[in-house]
Amino acid sequence: MPTDNPSHRLMAQQPIMVRISDSTVFPVSRTIAAALVEVEPGAMRELHWHPNTDEWQYYIDGQARMGVFAASGQARTFDFHAGDVGYVPFAMGHYVENTDTVPLRFLEIFRSSYFADVSLNQWLALTPPELVKAHLGLDQQVMDALRKQKAPIVPA
Repeated sequence: MPTDNPSHRLMAQQPIMVRISDSTVFPVSRTIAAALVEVEPGAMRELHWHPNTDEWQYYIDGQARMGVFAASGQARTFDFHAGDVGYVPFAMGHYVENTDTVPLRFLEIFRSSYFADVSLNQWLALTPPELVKAHLGLDQQVMDALRKQKAPIVPA
């Protein structure tokens, strides 16, 4: 029998609208990680990707639209309702938008001991600005709006 504590109080975490349960906060979670995501109407889970594994989603409350971006400019959009299951392949960029008038709640589930995601906004903000401007043709106003701190939920 493992000596690790077999319970974890996910809702006791201070919310940033994403509560994470993985081996860093729940040591017995050696092969699974999860995040409970809460998104207000009109807001979205920012564009991001997971560098370590595929993502499974379970939609608990509300309705959502997810955009998934693959290589060579391929992209697809999917709509979800409470009770639906979604899937994002490893390292594909994606966002989840709340398209309902009530809060959206869903689980992000990973076959990994730890949760990892990369924010597109933060990644661009931390890349040398001259490179971002030169390669993406962004002006200074856009560059100034990029956030160096991760913000998993983008308000409406």
